Amino acid sequence: MKTYYLTTPIYYVNARPHLGHTYTTIIADAVVRFQRMAGRDVALVTGTDEHGKKIERSAEAAGMDPQKFTDGVSAEFRSLWDRLGLGYTHFVRTSSPQHRKAVLKIFAAVEKAGYIYKGSYRGRYCVSDEAFITDTAEEEVDCPLCGRPTELVEEENYFFKLSAFQEPLLELYKKDPGFVRPQTRRNEVVRFVEEGLKDLSISRKNLKWGIPFPLESDQVFYVWFDALTSYLSGVGYGKGPEEEKFFRKCWPADVHLVGKEILRFHAVYWPAFLMAAGLPLPKKIYAHGWLLFEQDKMSKSKGNVVRAEPLAEAVGIDGLRYYLMRDIVFGQDSSFSYDGLVQRFNSDLANDLGNLASRTMNMIGRYFEGVVPEPGKESEGRQEKDIRELAAKTLADYQMRFENFEFSRALEALWQFIGRINKYLVETQPWVLAGKPDEASRAKLSTVLYTSAEAVRLSAVLLYPVTPRSAQKLWAQLGFTDALENQRLKDLAWGGLPAGQKTGAAEAIFPRLDKKETVQKIIAATAGEEKPKNRNEKGKGKKMSSEGFGEETGIISIDDFAKVDLRVGEIKTAERIEGATKLLKLMVDIGSEVRQVLAGIAEYYEPESLVGRKVVVVANLKPRKMRGHESQGMVVAASLGEEGKPVLVTFTEEVPNGARLR
Repeated sequence: MKTYYLTTPIYYVNARPHLGHTYTTIIADAVVRFQRMAGRDVALVTGTDEHGKKIERSAEAAGMDPQKFTDGVSAEFRSLWDRLGLGYTHFVRTSSPQHRKAVLKIFAAVEKAGYIYKGSYRGRYCVSDEAFITDTAEEEVDCPLCGRPTELVEEENYFFKLSAFQEPLLELYKKDPGFVRPQTRRNEVVRFVEEGLKDLSISRKNLKWGIPFPLESDQVFYVWFDALTSYLSGVGYGKGPEEEKFFRKCWPADVHLVGKEILRFHAVYWPAFLMAAGLPLPKKIYAHGWLLFEQDKMSKSKGNVVRAEPLAEAVGIDGLRYYLMRDIVFGQDSSFSYDGLVQRFNSDLANDLGNLASRTMNMIGRYFEGVVPEPGKESEGRQEKDIRELAAKTLADYQMRFENFEFSRALEALWQFIGRINKYLVETQPWVLAGKPDEASRAKLSTVLYTSAEAVRLSAVLLYPVTPRSAQKLWAQLGFTDALENQRLKDLAWGGLPAGQKTGAAEAIFPRLDKKETVQKIIAATAGEEKPKNRNEKGKGKKMSSEGFGEETGIISIDDFAKVDLRVGEIKTAERIEGATKLLKLMVDIGSEVRQVLAGIAEYYEPESLVGRKVVVVANLKPRKMRGHESQGMVVAASLGEEGKPVLVTFTEEVPNGARLR
């Protein structure tokens, strides 16, 4: 049977791991745990990308040689994954001799197929993203990926005939619409390829830290040709006969998990390299969004980096895992907050699941001497039948959602089930039944507590991929002594809890947290993290206050202000978004077009009251996805009081739609 093969990005070692890296690796770990419970052999490759100009410069700035520098940072990644219990099966380092063999092997296949030639390159290059930006060398441009200035590069290199794969790639995207997910990212990739592909330089002459290029001794491999090959080398490609057997069992990869900023390299360059080498393509490339802090992407230079360690210390590893998989919609940009982390822990884990498990186990201990009671068929009613039906639906829905990487929706379905069981306990009042002497009440009590305990059992199995340590504790409290990871999802059905089984000691697995105290603890633990570097002598940039909110420390020039395109808009329609309590979807006429804009004002404005109102719109803001809808701008509002009540900016005089604010 083919091994289910999943990869994380091969993380760049210019800095130690932050929460964004942790998020992706937690997702990968949860997926492989789920796939094991589905009965599949699993391989998970992660690792570190260690070559390139950025690493060379970072090592120089640290006063170290590149190998020693990458040894240290790579070890930090591996150490953190081990401390968090993230179960990778293979860890790749691109500076290793084994990986070098794989790079040379795939290059030899690509060259033999006639897709390599020597040429000259002159253009703009982004060191931070290791990417060519434009062939227009004379004009200074910033990198569209990270915003940093690009550098002029001019040298003789070896090129890969990427242009030869434009039509094959478009045909791939057409025949397999699920090759790139989610759909919005697939559309971006298709548009990029349709605009035309230029041949790609795959060697460097002005760089020493890299894998030596076989055709010319003074050059090294371009970092992306090198790094992407780690998905092959990680499972044995280019090694000995035994390793190659394992490679054939794993390849093609089932899923590459990547951040959206590196999607082009994975969805365009990588399949083209594989086509040229005659190797099968991965089955799916899934690009997740950015994990935002203070509405901005985490970055060392911005001073808003969040580490996983203090968060896991505050709410536990499982608490952090649950929050990231429940509140962050996979595939979309999502905001992270300390308050949200603690709130989700308390409401879902401590209140809903924790109380359900605690009440159930304590009542079994009190009323049945710690032995799972036998449910009586004659005491079953409509409630129990409805719960069994809901359980079957939840099992199917949860597994389907998890397979489709809809982790938030899967957990939402499970919590609806948990909520129903908590309501069932309130409805049936087993503590009242226990005080009645008649046999019918005793039989009903047995049925109620068995039903509740069985619901805890099903929940523990489904939660194992997300909260493995806590789920195992629930499993042990129910009296099971085997490893929960050995349970198989295909066998999961109502009635698997043996009556008569002796339960374990009841204890609070998710003790409720004091929000203010916990948030302060996290802030104190992160106080020593990197602060942003001033961009100039006036100290422009962002600093972190003790409350974790950013405050501007510098002034801007009129040129900076001129970059913001503020337009007068008229709201044509306004409606609520299903499932979103704070967002309204507005259609706003800004003169040249009608834009869809999402605004977090639903708690303060009725939709019908907004139609016809003139507002101020930031018209050149990068589009952003929220709750499955795209926002093509932002309406401007003042923020009043401690609650931050929004008050829309408007006009007392008649102003035409599209007029610009200056």
